Amino acid sequence: MSTRSASHLITTAAALAVLVGCTSTKSSDTGGSTLDLVEPGKLKTCTHLPYEPFQSRKGNTVVGFDVDLVDLVAKDLKVKQEIVDTPFEGIQTGEDLNTRKCDLAAAGMTITPVREENLDFTDPYFDATQALLVKKGAPYHSMADLKGKKLGIQQGTTGETYAKKHATGVTTVEFEDVTLLLTALKTGQVDAAINDNGVLFEYVKKNPDTAVATEFQTGERYGIGVRTGNDKLRKEINKVLKKSRADGTYDRIYKKWFPTAPKK
Repeated sequence: MSTRSASHLITTAAALAVLVGCTSTKSSDTGGSTLDLVEPGKLKTCTHLPYEPFQSRKGNTVVGFDVDLVDLVAKDLKVKQEIVDTPFEGIQTGEDLNTRKCDLAAAGMTITPVREENLDFTDPYFDATQALLVKKGAPYHSMADLKGKKLGIQQGTTGETYAKKHATGVTTVEFEDVTLLLTALKTGQVDAAINDNGVLFEYVKKNPDTAVATEFQTGERYGIGVRTGNDKLRKEINKVLKKSRADGTYDRIYKKWFPTAPKK
């Protein structure tokens, strides 16, 4: 091959490389390729099971309100959601996102200043508050009624924060997850339990020997978490959430999991 021919081929190849390098497609056209996903073709969601009705197992499948919302994001990106069950502590500290165990965290998680130091949140997607669960007929309707009694709390939650601030004279007993917390109430290890209202009302529906005694208006709002600085994914989620509210999809999913319509 002559030097001229070789030079011509090199020049042509370089031009083609430039053209290829300048070509861009949206993530929704390429299975999320323009997003920095942990695994191509998948949107990996960290959560802590069970937390019904937000996330729980039904046979071999994880279902729930949060699952349905993230499925909307996965569908928009043309990828498949994969649930990663992991301790809540690693979620709220941002560790699971930073170590790329998952792309996002959807775990019925309240947006708080402390958590915002560890991860970035999407726009709020659910209003929540704390509630007090007791055995049906128990004479406990406030923190004051529990003086000298045992109150079950879940580690790392806003319920724990509220209880330690307001439960004066009450012995708090910590549990790693909500299942252990609710079992402790049923078996009499604690006299009452505090957790998010949506979860406790769902529990009462299936356990009529328990009751939600009161709610504490904490003004909490849930957000979906992403790794700090991952603005592309955060904006994508916000876009999908906004669209779902506008076209009625959010309301449809909400009514599927909760007995009342969402607050406007």
